[in-house]
Amino acid sequence: MQRQEALPVVESGPRRRVWCKFPGCRIELTDPVSRMRGVGPEHDPEPRHAPHARFDIDQDTLPGL
Repeated sequence: MQRQEALPVVESGPRRRVWCKFPGCRIELTDPVSRMRGVGPEHDPEPRHAPHARFDIDQDTLPGL
């Protein structure tokens, strides 16, 4: 059985700089979610919640239960 040669180690350089794409706003994005979405938290149309946040929704009780 032949073994494949290991790939050479690639040194990672500094992270690529990402800028906010909102019109008129050109701040550098440092938050991972902001970098992924391309806009800062103040311009993001989707609300951001903590991953462990819990939301209780008021509901009427089901009849018969």
